[in-house]
Amino acid sequence: MSGWTYLMDMDGVLVHEEHPIPGADELIAELTAAGTPFLVLTNNSIYTPRDLRARLLRTGLDVPEQAIWTSALATARFLDSQRPGGSAFVIGEAGLTTALHEIGYVLTDRDPDYVVLGETRTYSFTAITRAIRLVEEGARFIATNPDATGPSREGSLPATGSVAALIERATGRAPYYVGKPNPLMMRSALRALGAHSESTLMIGDRMDTDVRSGLEAGLNTILVLTGISGRDTAERYPYRPTRVIDSIADLVGHTADPFREP
Repeated sequence: MSGWTYLMDMDGVLVHEEHPIPGADELIAELTAAGTPFLVLTNNSIYTPRDLRARLLRTGLDVPEQAIWTSALATARFLDSQRPGGSAFVIGEAGLTTALHEIGYVLTDRDPDYVVLGETRTYSFTAITRAIRLVEEGARFIATNPDATGPSREGSLPATGSVAALIERATGRAPYYVGKPNPLMMRSALRALGAHSESTLMIGDRMDTDVRSGLEAGLNTILVLTGISGRDTAERYPYRPTRVIDSIADLVGHTADPFREP
């Protein structure tokens, strides 16, 4: 077993839409065989870990359910630490509602402690209007992640950050975002693994979320060039990843020593 613990973003690092990125299956197999602790992270709160495991399995990646960490799970853990046994009005899908049910939260549209906004494929104007009124009445406003858009085959879709901006504009109340780039997402993942920041690395494809939240949580970071950020755009940021590699395939064969240059 290596001395490192691995946190990895999912989209852009292991998969593109429904296709695995070459080398992803070998990396997961190597980490598993070595007994190296790892978590696959996603800011998307739509799916439960069970759903995501099935989705990854269809692409040929065998990731255990307990090795998947979502912004919905991080949000549930945050709310449980803040107000155990509380109540929430939720806009989101099974990933979020299941996570909140599992920590003992009551989901209600009557005088909730929180309005919790997550990702959904069909944002309802009625639900958004209800959320606005509840925030106006004093419910605390939480959003799972700040991503403004999400990918689809047809192009960009409005995501949690865009709908949160609509509610914020209407109420004058900004949400607290739990997912990346909030380092809280990383810290909750570390706690879920029982790992320490000094011996953990974060692999991501985005400078603005993955690398930034890894850095702020005290982790070593690796940027892969198979997703959003390119080598040139990475140089424009005021912070740098510990290492830049072309793809996850570059780590296969030396996961025990990930910062050794080939």
